Amino acid sequence: MSSGAFQLPVLFDLGATFAFALTGALAAIKRGYDIVGVFFLALVSSIGGGLIRDGVFLPGGGATPLLTDPRYIELIVAATAGAAFFGGHVKRFHRTIALLDALGLGAYAAFGTQKALQTGLSVPAAILVGVINAAGGGLLRDVITREEPLVFRPGQFYVLTAVAGAVTFVFLSTSLGLTATTAAAIAVAVTFVFRVLTIVFNWRTSAVAAPESSDERG
Repeated sequence: MSSGAFQLPVLFDLGATFAFALTGALAAIKRGYDIVGVFFLALVSSIGGGLIRDGVFLPGGGATPLLTDPRYIELIVAATAGAAFFGGHVKRFHRTIALLDALGLGAYAAFGTQKALQTGLSVPAAILVGVINAAGGGLLRDVITREEPLVFRPGQFYVLTAVAGAVTFVFLSTSLGLTATTAAAIAVAVTFVFRVLTIVFNWRTSAVAAPESSDERG
């Protein structure tokens, strides 16, 4: 296990939360939701993964700052209002939002993995928690809107980039013995580069082909 503990810088954490909330709010607007629906979709998109992590997988880890720090909810409200009033202009910054999303994906994967390791979970379980911490908000968003979850369908690498970040963090911290902060910084960089390359070159997963049925009749 690495020494020290990795903590997301507060401003970065809040910035990523705002970006995730903004993407959720814009998705709600596209679906024609009212302001209440826009807020709740922004809420689950931004902090849903962390709530799953702390409520389901790590219930004994103490109070989550997602609910004890009022700034998270305040930023989600701000993202909701911004998307509602300036949605057309916000869409122009989709690349900036995508970059923040890529940074947040790696950071939350590393943070969730480390927190799981600290509670005594096995390495595979910790990686799973890290991935859910990073991508669980989008999964909740799709479930709430009764859409087939995007993470289950063929598309651009997203969950796989979170897996790459979690695995990188575990390898560097447990196998190489790097400090948690150093391991996390490298994991974030790996995830960010992987995600950007995925967007630029449109790397995509493909559907698993169903086995062809054979006719055994003569």
